Amino acid sequence: MLMRTDPFREFDRIAQQLLGGPTGTWSRPSAMPMDAYREGDSYVIALDLPGVDPEAIDIDVERNMLTVRAERRPAPKAEGVQMELSERPLGVFSRQVMLADTLDTEHITADYEAGVLTLRVPIAERAKPRKISIAGASDRKEISG
Repeated sequence: MLMRTDPFREFDRIAQQLLGGPTGTWSRPSAMPMDAYREGDSYVIALDLPGVDPEAIDIDVERNMLTVRAERRPAPKAEGVQMELSERPLGVFSRQVMLADTLDTEHITADYEAGVLTLRVPIAERAKPRKISIAGASDRKEISG
């Protein structure tokens, strides 16, 4: 039901982690880790965004393309503070997911707790399994002419 749009993005993310690459920018954002799974009648997408202010998260759906963008800004430092080590990535993070036509993009919900953005995308009613009754010979009415 879900499809990644850029298969090489994961390679870029690993290379950045190993080589200490640049932080994400608005024109070239970094990827954010994601889990996606089905739970009952909806798909759940969980994205790791630790340290991101909820006001700095933007979620859009256009046609069937779900886009999540977030920005982690440096924490304000008190006067006289000298940074000794800085490993937490800063900058812009983005993830795009192509949603199947069987999902109801009009009713997506989003929750942000403990640094995890959780999106729930319900399965459309038209895509849910349903029983179809079979009319038997006794159910048919004869038309006499």
